[in-house]
Amino acid sequence: MAPARPSRPPRARPYDFDMEHLPRNNNDEPNFLIDFDDSDPGEGQNQQGEQELATKMLQIQSKRFYLDVKQNRRGRFIKVAEISADGRRSQIFLALSTAADFRDHLSSFSDYYASLGPPNPESMPEDGKLKSEMMIKENRRYYLDLKENSRGRFLRCAQVSQTMVRGGPRSQIAIPAQGMIEFRDALTDLLDEFGTDDGGFKGELPEGRHMRVENKNFYFDIGQNNRGIYMRISEVKSNFRTAITVPEKSWARFRDIFADYCDKMKDGNASASGGSSGDKDAVRDSTRDPVRDRPSSSGADGGPGTGSGPK
Repeated sequence: MAPARPSRPPRARPYDFDMEHLPRNNNDEPNFLIDFDDSDPGEGQNQQGEQELATKMLQIQSKRFYLDVKQNRRGRFIKVAEISADGRRSQIFLALSTAADFRDHLSSFSDYYASLGPPNPESMPEDGKLKSEMMIKENRRYYLDLKENSRGRFLRCAQVSQTMVRGGPRSQIAIPAQGMIEFRDALTDLLDEFGTDDGGFKGELPEGRHMRVENKNFYFDIGQNNRGIYMRISEVKSNFRTAITVPEKSWARFRDIFADYCDKMKDGNASASGGSSGDKDAVRDSTRDPVRDRPSSSGADGGPGTGSGPK
């Protein structure tokens, strides 16, 4: 009989980050952006119809790590949740192909860690970083840093969105260095079962674009999931962000609607310019004497109103 799975602490809200390390404003309140609408599968609030396909739990020193393979309407992904001894929860989300890259980096970091001597406070780097790497997936960056502090050595993995407001929160986990091999092996088992292919478009996606209008920034990012390619258009203003996602199959229609409105506004502006001179004529016409300026009876077209009126 399989051993009972350890119970998890209550699910944290999406904004349960390490609050003491967040930037703060003048009122000592956390100053960050919460983005519930994201292009990566599973990020933000729980998706309706989300299904858990497999899970692994690791106990590394005082921390518990849950590696969950999940599936929702956007596809399959791995959610990595870290539960610290005091119950604080951190998590990151990895597409299957990104998880494969992460696994390979874990091997590299483990080899480097094994080559290090015992910690020496006198030779510790000023920022604590011993080795760093970066992974890029669509509009996401993953920063991997093997670090050292007074409590020991650990691998920090921080997930950052390119459209996130500067100073906003970063989803991150910290794996004790002694547990990197165990973590890698657990991740390998899941990838062996579910594969590493994200599916979809195999070519290189266009790079993101940015434009600024007055005090707003607009970001155009191309991504893909198992449902196809999409464009995420984000509007960022101060510490506020909103975004929409447009499937590739709708881009042409989206463009045509924009072009139609541009043409209509251009025509409207032209009409307004022409109407201004017409208004001046109307003002001049309103000053005419209706009797003095009545047309003569010998109108060229002989139509109604060109005669001298009833006898």
